[in-house]
Amino acid sequence: MARAIVYTELGSPDVLQLVDIPDPVAGPGEVVVRIEAAGVNPLDAKRRSGKRPMPPITEPRRVGFDGAGTIESVGDGVTGFSVGDRVAVRDASGTYATHIAISADHLYALPDSVTAAEAAGLGIPVGTAYQCLRSLEVGEGDVLLVHAGSGAVGQAAIQFAVAWGATVVATASPARHEQVRDLGAIPVAYGEGLADRVRAAVDGAVTVALDCAGTDEAIAVSKEVVADHDRIATIVRGPDAAELGIRAFSGGSPVPLTEQEIAWRAEGIAVAIDLIASGDFQVELGAELPLAEAAEAHRLIEAHEAHGKITLIP
Repeated sequence: MARAIVYTELGSPDVLQLVDIPDPVAGPGEVVVRIEAAGVNPLDAKRRSGKRPMPPITEPRRVGFDGAGTIESVGDGVTGFSVGDRVAVRDASGTYATHIAISADHLYALPDSVTAAEAAGLGIPVGTAYQCLRSLEVGEGDVLLVHAGSGAVGQAAIQFAVAWGATVVATASPARHEQVRDLGAIPVAYGEGLADRVRAAVDGAVTVALDCAGTDEAIAVSKEVVADHDRIATIVRGPDAAELGIRAFSGGSPVPLTEQEIAWRAEGIAVAIDLIASGDFQVELGAELPLAEAAEAHRLIEAHEAHGKITLIP
């Protein structure tokens, strides 16, 4: 029998339970994936705690959007995938599990050079970063300010922007400056005088900003240093982005993503897999915990005590 993490009420990480579930069956257009690594994202914890509004819980709710593993069975009508293929999983419902049935449209073939843990770290952070930069039209000659540059979305945004010819300034705590610098960004510390430090870090004006931190400082500094506020976006302050006069992509925004933006999020994962395979993109890996320790993974992510992508290993 398969196993999965579920919760039946909102609350602390302690509401997460490991339970037996029926073995999933691949329906038409679906495959069953044996999960080898599940990515833990802040959104998982926000939904579990009630910080991100969700419909009422009417049955045990599964957890996890991102993962990677091996296909164990294939349903009718599936082409391009076979039993035994290694795949990355995105936009799923319940990757904190030993097995999951999912539409083949949500899968990406993995070369042997990309590990399951790396692939499990792509879905939400990499897709988000790629779409945000595409929506903001970041490219050659831009100077991009990324807030929370050492986080998973921030690191992905730095790497894409640098590859596309932009100069990147990234905020991070001093202890994380080396990581940000290694990715090609100019690190600057948070705190009083941030706008001056950002301006001093580069020649010319900052042309675009991506807020992955959600702090008042990040918003205020972005608006101060970027002249065109239509090129400032947040992935955290969605509910009040319009009032702030900036753009928001998800992050609780009442404005849904467009079809193009959804397509970019899917495209970004495929792009990143190819770049990892060629040695031109990296996913910083953090703690690997057993599936049964999902609650501890959520404690770590909520306390901001772990660096790198936390993964659960069934």
